[in-house]
Amino acid sequence: MAEYSVKYREYAEAIWELEEERIEPIQARVADWLGVSRAAVSEMVRKMEDEGLVTTDPIRLTPEGRHLAEVVVRRHRLAERFLSEVLALPWAKVHAEAEVWETMISDDVEAAMWAVMENPTTCPHGNPIPGAGYKPPRMKPMAEMEAGERLRLERISEELELDAEMMGFLDDSALRPGAVVQLDRRDPQGALTVQVNDDARVGVGLFAAERLFVTTP
Repeated sequence: MAEYSVKYREYAEAIWELEEERIEPIQARVADWLGVSRAAVSEMVRKMEDEGLVTTDPIRLTPEGRHLAEVVVRRHRLAERFLSEVLALPWAKVHAEAEVWETMISDDVEAAMWAVMENPTTCPHGNPIPGAGYKPPRMKPMAEMEAGERLRLERISEELELDAEMMGFLDDSALRPGAVVQLDRRDPQGALTVQVNDDARVGVGLFAAERLFVTTP
């Protein structure tokens, strides 16, 4: 794979993640995802098109762009797992740290990380590591749970990972993959009150509930 700058990698990763969340990667969405201006996205997408990494109208990764994105996403999620499990960094902080690590991991370091962690299939937040052979269970957003339903939290959207305050809230509330969640009630605006691991009751707003995924029978 050709060497590309950090910016190319960030944009390829963002487009991949938007597609993964089934969000159309239009320029406005990419700008919101990365926290940059639409003008910056327009310029960068043009450069990526010149490099053969994307096509436009609509924005789509080319095979080369998709390969680049897959490598970056894989190394990001491996780094999250390594930081969380091997270095014991707080779960809510690994996303930001992995943003730095993902651009510096070599092929040899990646292979060593796979080996020391015995081939993980997801990041600590339940998102699949590309190429790891993850087979997702049946899932639905927490927002679609029925009153009294008890289900296992499987995955936290990358979109929520971008919000450090939200990740801190989820961590403090024990809303991590593997938690058992029971829906107690839903208010007229769609916010939920859920019981986590037969313990504390937690309020979850609609935005988050639509981006937290639970397994279904």
